[in-house]
Amino acid sequence: MNKAITDGLVLMPPPFSAALGQWSREDGTPGSASYAGQPNAAFVPSDQDFSGCLELQKLESVQRLRHKGETPIEPGLYLRVTARVKAVAGNLPNVRIAAYAARANGSAVSVPLTGPATTLTSYGEVVTVQAIVGSGNRQGVDMVWGVEPAYGHFGLDLTGPSGGVVRIDDLVIEDVTDVFHRKMLDMVDVRDYGAIGNGSTDDSAAFAAADNAAQGRTVLVSTGSYRIASNLTFDNAVRFEGTLTMPAGARLTCTRNYDLNTYAAAFGSELEGFRRGLQTLFYFTDHVVFDLSGRKVDLTGPINVAQLTGLTSMSSRRVLTNGLLNAASSSNWDSDTVTSVATYSTNTPDKLTNVGNVANIPIGARVSGTGVGREVYVKEKNIGAGTVTLSLPLWGAAGTRTYTFERFKYMLDFSGFDNLARFEITDIDFNCAGRSSGILLATSGLTFRVADCVFTGPKDRGITSIGSGCQGMIVDQCQFLSNEQPMPAQNRRSIALNSNANDLKLRDNRIVRFAHFAVLGGGGNLVIGNHFFQGDDETDGLRQAGIVFTNTNCRSILSDNYIDNCWIEWSNEHDPEPGFDSEFSFGGLSLTSNTFMCTNTAPSFRWIVVRPRGPGHFFNGLSVTGNVFRAVNGAVDRVEKLDTTQATLDHARARNVVFSGNVFHGVSQSCVNPLTLQHDQNSPAATWTVDGADYLPFRGEALTVVSVMPEGPLRDNGNAITFAAPYAEVRQGNDADRIALKWPEPLKGRVQVTLRCDRPT
Repeated sequence: MNKAITDGLVLMPPPFSAALGQWSREDGTPGSASYAGQPNAAFVPSDQDFSGCLELQKLESVQRLRHKGETPIEPGLYLRVTARVKAVAGNLPNVRIAAYAARANGSAVSVPLTGPATTLTSYGEVVTVQAIVGSGNRQGVDMVWGVEPAYGHFGLDLTGPSGGVVRIDDLVIEDVTDVFHRKMLDMVDVRDYGAIGNGSTDDSAAFAAADNAAQGRTVLVSTGSYRIASNLTFDNAVRFEGTLTMPAGARLTCTRNYDLNTYAAAFGSELEGFRRGLQTLFYFTDHVVFDLSGRKVDLTGPINVAQLTGLTSMSSRRVLTNGLLNAASSSNWDSDTVTSVATYSTNTPDKLTNVGNVANIPIGARVSGTGVGREVYVKEKNIGAGTVTLSLPLWGAAGTRTYTFERFKYMLDFSGFDNLARFEITDIDFNCAGRSSGILLATSGLTFRVADCVFTGPKDRGITSIGSGCQGMIVDQCQFLSNEQPMPAQNRRSIALNSNANDLKLRDNRIVRFAHFAVLGGGGNLVIGNHFFQGDDETDGLRQAGIVFTNTNCRSILSDNYIDNCWIEWSNEHDPEPGFDSEFSFGGLSLTSNTFMCTNTAPSFRWIVVRPRGPGHFFNGLSVTGNVFRAVNGAVDRVEKLDTTQATLDHARARNVVFSGNVFHGVSQSCVNPLTLQHDQNSPAATWTVDGADYLPFRGEALTVVSVMPEGPLRDNGNAITFAAPYAEVRQGNDADRIALKWPEPLKGRVQVTLRCDRPT
């Protein structure tokens, strides 16, 4: 950079031969006294060292020489002032560059006005005196002027002993900003260290040398195409004007600006930049977060993350954050479907054997067929043995039959990892656009976390687990927006997420019009503060389950959710022997403080559905408390239902069922347990039959009588007050849903009876 060239600045003062009247013996300002006609100054036209020079005798303590012309000064401009001087007679003085600094209005600026002094030590020796003046306090700047001065009057001072005579060559003022250019721009260009940038020459060594020389400055990859044949790490910040080509397995590591902006610039596209940055995330120890810089990346097909990274295991925390992944139009998103005959035995509940066409069955494919529960996937396969390992057992598929294997395509596919733990995805918008699914988890791993993300229009699934990679998974404050929203609810097939392992946390999410919000195959789940609604615009419309628990002992809590136009389904559809066999039966589920809504549904709609797939099961721990049930635009008959399509429950074995403190609006029949009833006996009888059938949840049996309290007097046939106590016989009537109070004699009156459809211990 040279402003004398680029901006046309006039820096050089005229030669002394042009007239000494242009040179001041004071500060150089207009009106100051010049050297014209002074007895101690003369122009010497010929000198053996100087072609023309000023001969000056020092008569004052500080003999000043200033050019009266205004040499411009600008922020960022650095000037070097040079004087060549020699002593010719008398005392030997000191010489220094000196100036007057002025604002645009001519007023003086208080800044350093002199450079370092040099002592003349002999006659006839030419001594060069220099000083650099500029705005910045940089190393090598002798006179730091800041940004106030607009111009200066430059020259020199003679100090020290007086009486001596010196000769001074024409003063030179030059722009030396380029001397500071590297420091000012804080930049190291790879081309200065041998990079060619022709797309074929390996520039790895030049890049390494430039990074080594930067020492905290920015490495500039100037325009060109640079081939890098191996891994490349920048320990300093880097800026890309040119682009890189690297082998698929070679990693670019930008330690000081690890973000998509940098990687997109490095590889010339957001997609390749995203791939390379994600690849590096799994090896990078200085950073745990890959920031997409708020940018959109158009994916033309699934990202197989294990294949991209060359790893199958990762347990250190890593985070992908802040951007939009968009499924671009491409046939790469089309599902792969294979149909095969296979054999299933409950002795090996996680395997299909004798699988035809096993080589063509993809890992991660969803399995469907008779006796197959929801969200069963291919976890592994053994081509030689002809077997397929399943994510979950099959409830009713013993024998040989035909299965369909459908492999959905996911934006981020982690299924190639044998183990992936503590991976997090935050603030990412997955715009599936009805073309792709969102995330496919690793086959195993702990605490995969998805937070503050949006899944827009998944074609098939939002998040899928094909193994235990969902163990302890956390899904917080996300939105799942179905691609099937215009469809009638019963025709939808997309699912927001599923899990097979334990300890899932679903918190504060919003889920709109999927077939199901979640199919949960494990236990220990916390489902808290979510809003999932799955209605449609149909009159008396049919609905599907919002959340499906597929484990009898689900050990789960649903609390403070808004559950709209869908139900909670509890099943054992992943039990290879679904009949009860000395195991934990339906227990460990708590529904607390939820708001249940439905609109324009048929009266047969229910919010809580239990569907056993085999006989002999019973309730052993169910709590439904403090919920609000509300039907709008049409009432529903009840809130709960026992689906007996495959089997019923053994109500006689029910334990610890609590159904209390709930509010029912637009519900024809409420249900309560424990149940307190008022029974009025208008004519004397020794046996009073108390009917609680309509109120007992899931049409349970009257198993326990907690209390019987007369309200008012009991009277005998003669209308005399009688003090008597009954005993109770439970499980009366055809459905065992009544009790009989046995009195010692025929009585009439009113009693308050508390009974239960369970045995509390």
